[in-house]
Amino acid sequence: QLQLVESGGGLVQPGGSLRLSCVGSGFSLDYYAVAWYRQVPGAEREGVACISRGGRSTDYTDSVKGRFTISRDNAENTVYLQMNNLKPEDTGIYICAEHDYCWTKHEYDSWGRGTKVTVSS
Repeated sequence: QLQLVESGGGLVQPGGSLRLSCVGSGFSLDYYAVAWYRQVPGAEREGVACISRGGRSTDYTDSVKGRFTISRDNAENTVYLQMNNLKPEDTGIYICAEHDYCWTKHEYDSWGRGTKVTVSS
């Protein structure tokens, strides 16, 4: 069974850092682009960052550029999202998903359940 599991969320003060992990099981993440999305109640799910299959290409939403870094470790079958200088508006459920190409969604894509990030003093 194909599965993605996120971890690393938590409560952090503004200006702090977190590193999220997205681990694949039942399949190899090597063959897929992997994206992180942010879900906030009452709002549409927003794409935050994406990394291509080989890791050579990354893409970020404007609000996180310069603060977030997406990376992958294919040996560990894991994609990371390093989040620095966190702001209250970064609060949300962070969900990872695999796609054939960045931001290209299909019904057969696998999605995790998410990890909660709260940025508050």
